[in-house]
Parts: sequence; C-alpha cells; structure tokens
Amino acid sequence: MSPTGTTTRFAPSPTGELHLGNARTALFNWLLARRDGGRFLLRIEDTDAERSKPEFTQQLMEDLQWLGLPWDGEIVAQSQRGPVYREALDKLERAGRVYPCYCTPLEIEVSRKSQLASGRPPRYAGTCRNLNNSERAAKLAEGRKPTLRFKVPDGGRVEFVDLVHGEQRFECADIGDFIVQRADGSAAFFFSNVLDDALSGVTTVLRGEDHLSNTPRQLLIAMALELKAPTYGHLSLITSADGSPLSKRHGAKSLRQLREQGYLPKALVNHLFRLGHSSDLHDLLDLQKLAAGFNPAHLVRSPARFDPVQLEVWQRQAVHALSSDEALEWMRPHLPSTLDAASESAFAAALHQNLLLPSDAAYWVQVVFGELPEHDAEGTELIKAAGPAFFEAAAAAIRTHGTDWKAVTTAIREQTGRKGPELFKPLRQALTGRRDGPELAPLLRIMTAARAIARLERLSSAAP
Repeated sequence: MSPTGTTTRFAPSPTGELHLGNARTALFNWLLARRDGGRFLLRIEDTDAERSKPEFTQQLMEDLQWLGLPWDGEIVAQSQRGPVYREALDKLERAGRVYPCYCTPLEIEVSRKSQLASGRPPRYAGTCRNLNNSERAAKLAEGRKPTLRFKVPDGGRVEFVDLVHGEQRFECADIGDFIVQRADGSAAFFFSNVLDDALSGVTTVLRGEDHLSNTPRQLLIAMALELKAPTYGHLSLITSADGSPLSKRHGAKSLRQLREQGYLPKALVNHLFRLGHSSDLHDLLDLQKLAAGFNPAHLVRSPARFDPVQLEVWQRQAVHALSSDEALEWMRPHLPSTLDAASESAFAAALHQNLLLPSDAAYWVQVVFGELPEHDAEGTELIKAAGPAFFEAAAAAIRTHGTDWKAVTTAIREQTGRKGPELFKPLRQALTGRRDGPELAPLLRIMTAARAIARLERLSSAAP
C-alpha cells in the first residue's frame, strides 16, 4: 500500500477500443493517485472469454502510455485469477450466502416482464432460493447448468457516501439476489470486481455513474467476505454537444483514431480534465500540474458535454507549445521523403503553429515544394485588382534581394507605392494561393527565390 494509503485503479474490459469516457475515468484515477503520492493500478477485467480480445488489451495499454498515464506494479488479468475467486465463492457457500440458480434466460425475462407489467421493479424473484436437494437434482437432470446467486438479506438497507452523489441508501428488498458466478463457472463482474479491489488494497474507485446501482451489491459481497471495500465516486457520463449519448454516430472517436489523426495527448488530457470536473485552472497544463489541481469535491453530477470545438482549442494550444524538434516528429509522416534534414526542420518551424493536425501540412507541402492549385474566385479578383505591374515589381525585388523578406517588401513598396494589406494580401495570394496562413518570410526562404519568381512572373505577363 502507498504511504498515504491512497490507491486507485483503472479496470477496463478488453472488448473494444478505449473511448473518451474510459480515458477520462483512467485520467481521474491517475490524477488522484499522483496527487496523493499513491498508487495507480491497472486491472484487465477479461472474465468474459467470448468478448475479451488480447489485441484490445494491447491497444489500451498503448493508449494509456500515449496519454502519459503509467501504472504501478504488474498488470492483473482476471482471467488468471480463477482459483482466488473459487476460494472466496467456497467461503460464501459454506456460510450459506449463495445458492445455485437453474432459471434460464427466457424464464428470467418472462418474470421481468411480468413484474414490470404489474408496476413492480424488476428483480430476481427468488425462484431457486429455497429449492431442496431433490429439486436441485431434478433441475440438473434436465441438463440445466446453474449460475450461483448471492442471497441478499430479506430486510435492512445498504448505505454509503458517494464522492460525487453524496449519501446513498438502497433497500435490500429492492435489490434482489444477483449472480456472482456464471453458468460456465467464471466469476461475474459484481463479485470479481469488488474482491480484486479489496485484495489489491484499492482505497478509492472513480467510475461511471452507470455503475452506481452496482455498488450496494458489491458492498454486500465485501461485508459477507469481511473485506474492506473502497470508497466510490461515480462520474457523470459524457454526452455529445447536444446532450445525447456520446457515440460513433455523433462523431465520437476512439483514442487510437484521435492519435492517428494527430491529436496530442496534452490536448486530450487538458480537455478531459475539465469534463465533469470544475476547475479555475484555465491554462494548458502538464499532468503533474493537473494532478495538483484535481479535487474529487469538484466532480459535478450534471452530464459532461464533449465539444469537439473545445478539443480543437486545446489542440491548437498544445501544438503551439511544441518545440521545433517535437513539431517535426509530429509532422514528419506527412512530409515528402525526399526532403533533407535542413528543409524538414525549416518547414516544420515555419508551419507547425498554423496547423491543427499534421495532415493539414499537405496543402503547404504542395505550396512550398510543388505547384499552386488554381486561385479561387476571391483570389482571382484580388490578383486582377493588384495588376500585372505589381507582380512584375515583386518578381524584380526577389531577383535583386533573394529571400530577404524585409528588403523585398521595402523594394515593392518603393516601386508600387502599396503598403499594408494592399501589398501583403495580393503577394500572399500569388505566392501561396491563400489569403491567410503562416508568416510569409520563412515560407519564402524554404520556397526558394526561383519558385517565387516563377509564380510572380506568370501573373506579371497576363491577367489570370
């Protein structure tokens, strides 16, 4: 256990790629542990053998490392802990706290619909709770494979204080006996989850609020096994900007997809830090400063709305904060393989603060090293208004002064009398095909004087 006693964990099921909701859960647990000088554990909840895939485990490990969220100690895989679960289940059986249930899924569903139709909350009806040995033998003779259900007390209530939702009370009569072992012999989520938390010394669990109703069941298991359960905090769910559930249909992407697009981990963790967690920290911060500023008391109950535009704001700030070398590595997959090291570095230094994603460099690669696309209608009018004489003067200035930007613009101004936007707008349009973008001075240097002169001479000889 950590010196402060604070131990958190992230316990995903490897049944798909890591998405923003799970990423935020991992981040908040990591921040809490690091804030307190504690431990952050990684557990893979892969007892569902049919849906769990090793490639998803590998992917989520890579995602956590990419985000900068290393875990402490060895990774625990629940699929390797069958004997531990069996020992605990045997203890419950000896204490009479569990019993075999032979009900089929169809029978459970029929009972559930009947309860709903009569206005009662759906819960297990206790059909198999009091079967005698001969009745159980008859069920087995029919070929039924039993699950194992936890026997919830007939009376009383389960009470706990949630870090986000405050005091919680659940009547045992409303919970219903629940499955702790599946028919295939594997431990169910309710059981293995709380058992592993207790045995690994987890003190605090931050997880999605969809698990809030699971908590009384897990506390009952912990009490029956005389184990110390963690303190729970149930995070508000992340929704799309319009308040609907965040999904692929609404443009939600996995961390792998965001990483492949070129989003930076610093942008993502800064955005996630502020989803469902109020803070007066407004700057782009590293993980250590985010940890110092994290406070479970500031977790909010209302849904956290994911706004792609806000993520772009953080992305631009993170891109601006890149060093020249970092920017080059970020952009390199989108640069021509024929560039030498000096050209790569100059291009990255000139462009990276004007990009949102590295793929945005493709246009500027074409501008600097290739041929300009056709000017759009507004650009064509701008060039016509400037007139051939302007571009002839610009070409002459570069022939004389090369890529010395200050000398070139001074010569154009003296020759044409143009200054300010009347000088720079048509010049930018002629050289880059755009009316906005990176500073022209460094662009001109890597574009080369010869390429710039050729573009200007075409416009000085005839109207576009």
